[in-house]
This record gives sequence, structure tokens and C-alpha cells, in this order.
Amino acid sequence: MKKDNKRVIYWLLTGCVLIFIMVVVGGITRLTHSGLSISNYKLISGTIPPMNEVEWQKAFDLYKQYPEYQKLNNHFDLQDFKDIYFWEWLHRVIGRFIGLVFFLPFLYFLITKQISKPTIKKSIILLCLGAFQGFLGWYMVKSGLVDNPDVSHYRLAAHLITAFITFAYTFWVVLDLMFPNRKEINKRFRNLVRIGIVILLIQIIYGAFVAGLDAGFIHNFWPLMSDGKWIHETVYIEQSPFLKNFIEGKSGVQFAHRMLAYLVCALIFWIYYKAKVLDNLTKYQVKGINSLIIIVIIQFALGVFTLIYHVPVWLGVFHQIGAFFLLTAFTFTLHRFSK
Repeated sequence: MKKDNKRVIYWLLTGCVLIFIMVVVGGITRLTHSGLSISNYKLISGTIPPMNEVEWQKAFDLYKQYPEYQKLNNHFDLQDFKDIYFWEWLHRVIGRFIGLVFFLPFLYFLITKQISKPTIKKSIILLCLGAFQGFLGWYMVKSGLVDNPDVSHYRLAAHLITAFITFAYTFWVVLDLMFPNRKEINKRFRNLVRIGIVILLIQIIYGAFVAGLDAGFIHNFWPLMSDGKWIHETVYIEQSPFLKNFIEGKSGVQFAHRMLAYLVCALIFWIYYKAKVLDNLTKYQVKGINSLIIIVIIQFALGVFTLIYHVPVWLGVFHQIGAFFLLTAFTFTLHRFSK
């Protein structure tokens, strides 16, 4: 039987799709402030939601014991609780399902010897990334169950960026199987694309900071951060030391996120310009470069509209999806220019 066959590729692509869905639902969970609605973690029994009014009331009573209800949502009734419970429950269920989709087919392909040794090693890395992602999810939730009725934006960023990296690596393994033979075209250009990916990942982390600190609900103007004032005039010192404003202050974090957006756009347009002088580009290389330009323009526009409309849930979700597609395009482009 041929190793690394189409079924292996479809399995990994299914994983990519599920991670994408997971990120989308995670974004909705965050934007609807649903993440702390389930205050405990039960790997097996937690898969089944409350099935009757007695179980719902028990879950609601548990929620009442924690800071989010006591300090923010003490006006909630049972129906309000059910609404936020749904998104966190769905997010966790998808996470468990992804684990099964990765692990069970991996065992099957391993036993039937349908995957090569390099793919086995890469699949083990994927399984470890998935397990670590699950741990980070619960580690993040725990930060909002003590005193502050909100999760740590650092832990939120770690949880989100791990999901993006897991997706990118899974997609890379898929591309390895789909395009086993490739040659390096230009080292300098490849390194430029690598720099672009690193900056994009930092930007995604700052996007999580903005979400975690609710920094998108202030300075809802563009291109200025206030009505009639320049950007630098509105980045006021919220705390000392000064640099801490750019990782913990709402204004500083939003400012950094804006500046990184301009940097990502500039890098992609520079990549596009440099690609034009390269000879003998393949059709896939051209498609990768063109997709970067198209997606970054859409993503930038989504970011602007998300901000000026005060972060409606649907726009916030689409903005996160845009980041996902941009990382996908970067991963594909880098793979096409790598040896």
C-alpha cells in the first residue's frame, strides 16, 4: 500500500478545517464574553450539556460562585446563562472532536503502515501541539476564576497563537505531501517571506491583546486614534514603566496593533514588488504572492471597519478569519519558495 496517500492528505486537511472552525467559535466565545460560563473541566462528562432544568440550575449555581457573575453578571437569569454557556460548551466539544479526529486516524494509518517515518514524526508533533493547546485553554479559563472576572490577555494570546501555529504546521505537512518535490528559488526572497510570517504572528498576538483587554472599544476612529488628534497624541501613559503601556495598557496595545498592521501591509507589498523581478516563477508561486496582496487588503479593511463600528461580533469574527486566511497564504507562499 502506498504511504502518504490521498487519504492521509484528506485526514490532515480535515484537521485544518476543524482548527479553522475552532478558531471561529473561539472568537465568538470571546466576543460574546462566554468563556467563563463553564467553571469546571470534565474531559468526558463535560461533553454532555445539562439536559434538564435541575441540571441547568446546578450549572448556574456553580457559575454564581465565581467573580464574573458576582462582579459583572449578577443581573443574569437562567436564560442569559444558557446563552453564554452554549458557545463555551461548543468550543470545548469541538476541541475534543479535533483530538479524536487527529488521534484515531493516526493510529489507523500507523497500524496499516500508510504513513512514512517523516510524516509519523510530524504527526506526533501535531498531537503534542493539540494537547498543549487544550491545556492552554483551561489554563486561560482558570485566570478568570480567582479575583478578576476576565481571563489574562497573556494566556488568551498564548491560546490563540498556539491554535494558529498548529493550523499552519498542519497545513505545511499537507503541502509536503502534496508537493514532495520542490526546489529553492531565492534565499533572500524566502527569508523576506519568513520575516513577514514572524511579523504577522506578532500582530496576531497583539490582536489577542486587544481582544483580551477590550482595547477595541476605545479610540474608535481611523486613521486617527481620536477625533481631530494625531495618533501619537492619544497614546497617553496609563501606567509606569512607559513600555508596559504597550503590552498592558489599552491605548498602547491598540496603537501597537495599528502600527503592526501598517508594517504587515508594507512587508507584503514589498514581497509583491520583489517577486516581480524574479524569473521563472511557477503558477503556484504567483498564486501565493497574489493571494497575499488580496487578503491583506481585505483584512486591513475589516480591521478598520471593526474598529470604527465598535467591534460588532460578526465583524470581529470576520477580522479574525481574515488573519487566519492571511497566515494560510503566507504558509503556502513560503512553502512554494522553500527547498
